[in-house]
Amino acid sequence: MSDTTCHMSISLDGFVAGPEQSRENPLGKRGKELHLWHIGDPRATGANKTAVSWLMRPRGAYVMGRNMFGPVRGEWNEAWDGWWGPEPPYHAPVFVLTRYAHEPIKMEGGTTFHFVTEGFAAAYAQALEAADGKGVDIAGGASTVRQALTAGVIDELTLDIAPVLLGSGERIFDGVETFDFEPVEVLHSPLTTHIRYRKRDAG
Repeated sequence: MSDTTCHMSISLDGFVAGPEQSRENPLGKRGKELHLWHIGDPRATGANKTAVSWLMRPRGAYVMGRNMFGPVRGEWNEAWDGWWGPEPPYHAPVFVLTRYAHEPIKMEGGTTFHFVTEGFAAAYAQALEAADGKGVDIAGGASTVRQALTAGVIDELTLDIAPVLLGSGERIFDGVETFDFEPVEVLHSPLTTHIRYRKRDAG
């Protein structure tokens, strides 16, 4: 499938990360509660396993924001190669949005992080070219997903809606004026409701 996809866990009140993101709390305070469905909670069901297969399906390239890549802010004044260890789960080129130039970082397993300073449109164009028809995924975080939604490039959006109220944090829909998707599949467990949306046919 050559579609552009995005798969995000989200709270009932619309947050995809909690407040005060940091090295110790990369998902923000209580942000981990949005991800219990795929991090070993004993209440996970077959529905959650199916959603994991959606999340982990191979893609040709990825786009993510710098905040998702790591906690370093401003100039690159310390070494950092991501949260995921020597072999990140992407196994494909990843284009990271940043205001500060950085040489590419090549990791084990086929992942190379490329740093793009010209904005979302440039990063997405580079990802499309690198994907070579194998599909692009908008990996997050909130700001990057908002830009992708505003640009209208997402074909399939999956939301894992956790029965959690975070109260504050990072939203993906602030400033997004239209939602041009319709649900095509719904799965649920005690931990979350997974809704897979497809872009509405313009015809």
